[in-house]
Amino acid sequence: MTLLVAVAWIDAFTHWVDVIDGIVWGVPLIALILFGGVFLTIRLGGLQFRQLPRALRYMVRNESGAKGEVSSFAAFCTALSATIGTGNIVGVATAYVTGGPGAIFWMWVAALFGMATKYAEGVLAVRYREHDQSTGRTLGGPFYYIERGMGPRWRWLARAFAVFGVGVGLFGIGTFTQVNSICGSLTHFFSTWVGAEGVRVVTVLGTDHSLATVVGSVVLAIIVGLVVIGGLRRIAAVASLVIPLMVIVYAVLTVLLLGCNLPRIPQALVAIVKGAFAPSAVTGGVVGSVFVALQRGIARGIFSNEAGLGSAPIAAAAAQTHEPVRQGLVSMTGTFLDTIVVCSMTGLALTVTGQGFGEEALQGAAATMQAFRTGIPFLPWAVTDFVLMIALVLFGFTTILGWNYYSERCLEYLTGGDLRPVRVYRWLYIAAVFIGPYMTISAVWGIADIVNGLMAIPNMIALLALSGVIVVETRSYFDRLRRGELAD
Repeated sequence: MTLLVAVAWIDAFTHWVDVIDGIVWGVPLIALILFGGVFLTIRLGGLQFRQLPRALRYMVRNESGAKGEVSSFAAFCTALSATIGTGNIVGVATAYVTGGPGAIFWMWVAALFGMATKYAEGVLAVRYREHDQSTGRTLGGPFYYIERGMGPRWRWLARAFAVFGVGVGLFGIGTFTQVNSICGSLTHFFSTWVGAEGVRVVTVLGTDHSLATVVGSVVLAIIVGLVVIGGLRRIAAVASLVIPLMVIVYAVLTVLLLGCNLPRIPQALVAIVKGAFAPSAVTGGVVGSVFVALQRGIARGIFSNEAGLGSAPIAAAAAQTHEPVRQGLVSMTGTFLDTIVVCSMTGLALTVTGQGFGEEALQGAAATMQAFRTGIPFLPWAVTDFVLMIALVLFGFTTILGWNYYSERCLEYLTGGDLRPVRVYRWLYIAAVFIGPYMTISAVWGIADIVNGLMAIPNMIALLALSGVIVVETRSYFDRLRRGELAD
């Protein structure tokens, strides 16, 4: 009886999460994010396209003698650790299965305009940050540029952002989705290669889970605890080491898959574009309307690259840099690498191998693993599954670390710099990492989308309100650069 009640409660909870998710990620929020990106692109004269080569160069070139807690590259890796996560593998697969290939197209659209949004966030983060002389720490982010840029009477909006930021860290991107995907990939791997009958089942919170899930959640919670207690510098050190390695490994595997399916790539690209405007032509009417593809693509794109969410500027504010514009350019490369590069790898892998749709389709990590299995015929399935499992673990782990830092800074702003609640929060965060695997995939991604959307609203309002400041800063920087007053 207790088990039946627990199952019924979970089903009801999942239903209401889906309902609220549909409301939050309705037309108004999607229009706000897209309009913000398009508006900033126009006001900045397409800067993300014109200045991308310079931005990529700045990405790996640190400034010397500048104020800040960590190097510009370390701050970039910290931000990238939070953006390049399981959303690049599981999130793309979820969007693809429910929204069809067209969801990939809308991810691209959101990312191209989102680069201007991410640039604007980085500029404002450095422009309005503050340095704590007593501790040597640098503090900044949307709550600071809302309060200082828009004025004290908008402090309520800054506080709303910080509250939602804590929620995203504790219930959204930071914990549930990441550890759920990590443990899901572990369970899938071991059940496949050990055999379902060889995987011991343990009952947790009224439902059965594999021993791999239980052990994985415990080990992950312990490792996360050991790192996050060390603060920003330890997180940045881990991110700077792991991020480049995991992107290279995943890129090599994807290039192998695309190389083995080279003749299918043009057809896959056609399916992606056609699916964005006529999904039934590609999926036989199973997936649904154009709006479903658009909604899934943009929601998952924002989840993955976080453009407009307001998270990356919290890390950007800690960068050792003199120039807001320079850090803004570095920040926007995160969206380029995350979505245009890494998410596209997953999307093309799924499309060229022809994964199915609807209720019978594979979900989450299983869909991506199946794509790589069938797409690289000369590699044993155990090899591709193992590499993807490791990629998911590393992607998710670094995202957990990055979002712990973000949510701690949001909480620190809310408490007026009192670090005692932050210390308590760290233990709650670690507990959330442990709980994550025992929630359903639908509920996990639904909660993540809800708090993401709520967090994006105050940040997008601030970006639009302060767009004039961004334009002035941008013109000043490039004028001084042309006059030779700055080192390029």
